[in-house]
Amino acid sequence: MTADHDLAARRDAALGRSYRLFYDRPVHPVRAEGVWLHDADGTAYLDCYNNVPCIGHCHPRVTQALATQAARLNTHTRYLDETIVAYAEDLLALLPPGLDRLNLTCTGSEANDLALRVAMQVTGGRGVVVTDWAYHGGTVAVAGISPSLVPQVPGHVRAVAPPNPRAQDMEAEAARFAQDVAAAFADLSAAGHAPCALVLDTILSSDGIIADPPGLLRGAEAAARSAGALVIADEVQAGFGRIGASFWGFARHGMQPDMVTLGKPMGAGHPIAGLVLRADLAEQFGRETRYFNTFGGNPVSCAVAQTVLDVLREEELPQNADRVGASLQAGLRDLATRHTEIADVRGAGLFIGVDIAVRDDPDRPDPARAAALVEGLKTRGVLLSTSARAGNVLKIRPPLVFSDAHAARLLDALAAELSALA
Repeated sequence: MTADHDLAARRDAALGRSYRLFYDRPVHPVRAEGVWLHDADGTAYLDCYNNVPCIGHCHPRVTQALATQAARLNTHTRYLDETIVAYAEDLLALLPPGLDRLNLTCTGSEANDLALRVAMQVTGGRGVVVTDWAYHGGTVAVAGISPSLVPQVPGHVRAVAPPNPRAQDMEAEAARFAQDVAAAFADLSAAGHAPCALVLDTILSSDGIIADPPGLLRGAEAAARSAGALVIADEVQAGFGRIGASFWGFARHGMQPDMVTLGKPMGAGHPIAGLVLRADLAEQFGRETRYFNTFGGNPVSCAVAQTVLDVLREEELPQNADRVGASLQAGLRDLATRHTEIADVRGAGLFIGVDIAVRDDPDRPDPARAAALVEGLKTRGVLLSTSARAGNVLKIRPPLVFSDAHAARLLDALAAELSALA
């Protein structure tokens, strides 16, 4: 029995099988920096998947900020502290006017859970509409609005098909999506569930990464407002410059959400997340309910999050995402001219999906080939994963320090693996 096999067996015994591992032979990283993960044998893997360490693994400024603040003070949020206030002011300045209150949590799941709680209290309704393969978190409330996670959503939730990214007429497809959202809220009302919220991951990541055209989600937003529902933009995956210089997925679509949920990259791996909301919603919620999160917004987490914001701006990483992401998409489209398994390439910034289909039949998803590509790329030292209901979309979302040289290595490895599988 190998050491890794033994560790995996111990892991199952201690943690349970609900904790899933990637790959047939799991990766066992022992250190990381930038876009690289190194395993116990010294193999270096190019990380094209992990959006959490958005400014790169083990960024020295983040580790220094964490250590310095941890050595000075770390406590809960019911004392006055400059760190949380300064961070909130800085973060809110990056959001549109009107989104001007911040509640901090530890995870994106908590942020989405709190957003639902606010929406239900303010609207008096419970009816929620989501896309039909969405993922919004792991609490009881948000697992219930995550069709990709549960076999059947609860009765107060309706799941609608997202826009088809390969439709010939995307304007008509956006209109279809908006009509389906309106119909879903009408159906909820007829079933006795008053409209509460439309919750949208603004790059529709779990649905297969659907980014274009900008403005695609505006009609659905309008349909939700017409129904009397609030609009919650889930930026847990798309936010903090991943989709480029617009910084937020909802901003790229010209949306004006009532609430925005944040997570994963906010602390570059440190557990901090948050809910940004309109002042009137925060005021009404706070008047009627007491909210407290022991660790959400603690001084160490806020020091880390502040450093992440500083690095994103100073190193111009959203702009890098635009530039390298556009170049990478061009390279992937060039690959598609030689490999008909690639039915589509889409995304924004450094959040890219590669639609894998049956060769010469772009309308038939090929999840088995996509899974084989992921495994094969791992053996070539490149890590990524899959997305979409069929599991046939390669999901590329590396740390934002990804360079043209890293993109070239990914393209070379993918080209070689496509040829090998052919």
